[in-house]
Amino acid sequence: MTKLPNCPQCNSGFTYEDGNLLICPECGHEWNTSVAEEENTTLIVKDAGGNILNDGDSVSVLKDLKVKNSSLVVKVGTKVKNIRLIEGDHNIDCKIDGIGNMKLKSEFVKKI
Repeated sequence: MTKLPNCPQCNSGFTYEDGNLLICPECGHEWNTSVAEEENTTLIVKDAGGNILNDGDSVSVLKDLKVKNSSLVVKVGTKVKNIRLIEGDHNIDCKIDGIGNMKLKSEFVKKI
């Protein structure tokens, strides 16, 4: 038995299949299974200017960013190469020269 996704409207875990539709018995929301699969696989991340970011892009930092639990600071204009997009609040995973591995928020970078 495959695990069905939670309802996108009320987050109920009691969804069920009816043909090619998924149905939520709690709120009555119905959606297409192929649309649900596309939503789960597509991650769209935009920079501060609204440009869509992709894995492997290079970005530039727009403001000084303090590194948590450290005295280090990522300065304005720092170029970060070969980013990787991830789920979550800090949606860019990268390696910054002189600092190491970090996670950044896309709202503080711009695509180069």
